Amino acid sequence: MLKALLGAALLLGCISTSASAKDTQFWNLTAHTITAFQLSPAGKDDWGSDQTANDSDHSVDHDERLKITGIKSGVYDVKFTDKTGRSCILRDIAVKEGAVFSIDEKKTKACGK
Repeated sequence: MLKALLGAALLLGCISTSASAKDTQFWNLTAHTITAFQLSPAGKDDWGSDQTANDSDHSVDHDERLKITGIKSGVYDVKFTDKTGRSCILRDIAVKEGAVFSIDEKKTKACGK
């Protein structure tokens, strides 16, 4: 009887662990703190809410991760502003639900300073 209860408890633990989804996250690998971050389905210019609202200080420091909400897997355009005032739109960034995607400084070369 005890073995059956332990087995059932382990099974329930495994089910509840696998059912919890991981957060989709943006990893800031640019050189500067990002102060605004929006996504749009690729080519649509239909910008969603500022995702930095998901962070306690409403910004994403270099090497910090930001929880992304309301986004399904797909290809997106990303619009961001950083602490230096640089604004940038990067096209065709792949985002997968429950995974981490990043933007590094090399990708921002097209943005200018």
